[in-house]
Parts: sequence; structure tokens; C-alpha cells
Amino acid sequence: MKNVYKNEMKLEFLSKSSNESFARITVAAFASQLDPTIEEISDIKTAVSEAVTNCIIHGYEEKEGIVTIESRLFANSIEIVISDNGKGIENIERARQALYTSKPELERSGMGFTIMESFMDEVEIESIVGVGTKVTMKKMIKVNEHE
Repeated sequence: MKNVYKNEMKLEFLSKSSNESFARITVAAFASQLDPTIEEISDIKTAVSEAVTNCIIHGYEEKEGIVTIESRLFANSIEIVISDNGKGIENIERARQALYTSKPELERSGMGFTIMESFMDEVEIESIVGVGTKVTMKKMIKVNEHE
């Protein structure tokens, strides 16, 4: 049987750092329909923050663009797709390595993808140089035993 989603949402906003908390809170509010634990909500917020920050700092750099978040709720999981139409990632495997950063002058830790992977159950990165990047993250939500 195909994994049919229960609900979905789409959000688009300008790549301004002031929108990072808006994105994080919006996805957390949407995920709350699955009755996640505080820890699960915290994990989702952290991963969304990292992905959105990557779009703003690395995808668009000094330019302004649109960051898109699409999210789907399933019976016991959430899928979050965060994408930009920015410069793309030349080497995804290198970008996924802990402590690698293409912007050392910004004193960034280079832990964005590592953090996403540690807080989410699945992280998939697709990118085309000059076209943009799409990060798909999935998080299992513990099924409430009282149902």
C-alpha cells in the first residue's frame, strides 16, 4: 500500500535571516498535528533552522531569493522539503562532511548537514549548480500508545 499523507502545506518566503524563526515555528506548528513529544518538535525545529539558514547563507549568498518549504504529514511521520533556486552545491559529499564550510570567514561551524542528519531519521540532498538545492528530511513521530 502506498504511504498516503494526511495533510500537507507549502510555505514560501524571502531569503532573509529574519524569516528563519518564522519557518521553524511554522513547521513545528504544522507538525504538532501528529502530537509529537517536546524533543521531537525540538529536533524538527533545529533541522529546519539549519536547512533554511543554508539556503539563505549558501544558496543565495548576498542576493535575495525565495525559500520554499513543503511538508507532508503521514500517520506517524513528517516529511519536510526545503528548497532554494540559488547557486547549488558543487560537491554534496564534501558539503555533508562535518566541519566542512564554504564560508569560513563567517565563522560558521560547517555542521549544518551533520546536525540535520543527527536530528532527523532521513536526509536527502539534491543540488544542481546554478539551479538550486533541495533537502528532503523525514522524522518518525512516536505513535501515542493511548490511541
